Amino acid sequence: MGSAHNVKEIRKKEAQRAKFIFISSIFKKNKNYLGLYRFRLLSKLTNKSVIALGGISKLNQKKIRLLDCSGIGGISYFE
Repeated sequence: MGSAHNVKEIRKKEAQRAKFIFISSIFKKNKNYLGLYRFRLLSKLTNKSVIALGGISKLNQKKIRLLDCSGIGGISYFE
């Protein structure tokens, strides 16, 4: 497993033979904020299983269905 925020980091995780790649931040507006569109573009650049991370809550969980990801991770979602 490993987290990535851009193409360079995705390639690094692939070279490390990570089975899953956490791509963040999908909703949390910080310096690594991607949004749905850029998340989807990045996730299509790898054949590894992708997990959405960052700012996921019950309010925006329906938007996750628009993405082709293997799962989600987020502290605010499980609180």
